[in-house]
Amino acid sequence: MKQYGLIGYPLTHSFSKKHFTEKFETEKIDAAYNNFEIESISWFPDIIAGNPELIGLNVTIPYKEQVIPFLDELNDAAREIGAVNTVKITRTAKGVFLKGFNTDTYGFETSLKPLLKPHHTKALILGTGGASKALKYVLKKLGIEFLSASIEELKENEIRYEDIDEKVMAERLLIINATPLGTYPKVEGCANIPYQFLTDKHLLFDLVYNPEVTRFMAQGLEKGATVKNGYDMLLLQAKKSYEIWNEE
Repeated sequence: MKQYGLIGYPLTHSFSKKHFTEKFETEKIDAAYNNFEIESISWFPDIIAGNPELIGLNVTIPYKEQVIPFLDELNDAAREIGAVNTVKITRTAKGVFLKGFNTDTYGFETSLKPLLKPHHTKALILGTGGASKALKYVLKKLGIEFLSASIEELKENEIRYEDIDEKVMAERLLIINATPLGTYPKVEGCANIPYQFLTDKHLLFDLVYNPEVTRFMAQGLEKGATVKNGYDMLLLQAKKSYEIWNEE
């Protein structure tokens, strides 16, 4: 039986296990998907060695970057981003070969593109954590210039939240929430930006998918903006992971 899994810590609410278990049952696929909650990335080789049927892994917080030194190869997106969320495990007589991919890029691009209008030429990304790296890769590919709002020491193309004013909001008609703010159960949370300057030309994309309409999205809807949550992105990145694991 083919085995797949997810590594991360903690794994309290795993979308992946539920999604793939239901997929295997519905499509009558002889496979299993398990969570590997590991307290240290140093346990990673033991997961590979101790589960000989394992052919694919998803990787989540906090190991998307930490897993890279254990891999034999990265695809272009994973290498440029510096983060991996999918590992393909190939086992031959010569040994085990591990290749890292980033399918968040596919999920984000495929769910964002149908919503883009010609005026969405500049983006404001809320947050500078690991999730934002895949977004930047896609925005560069699409020719969309971006600025990131940060609470850390400012780097290139970054701005403080308190400096986001009417001019910034008017220029950047694509706003992406790459923070966990607003995630269930703390549904009242949202990034501190001047929502009063939103218009019907704005597109608000929230990586959060629970609740279905976040506080961030609701503020956009009040102003007639187009809004999208992260659920389709999540489904699409999972679909891409499965394709990668099963490519010959």
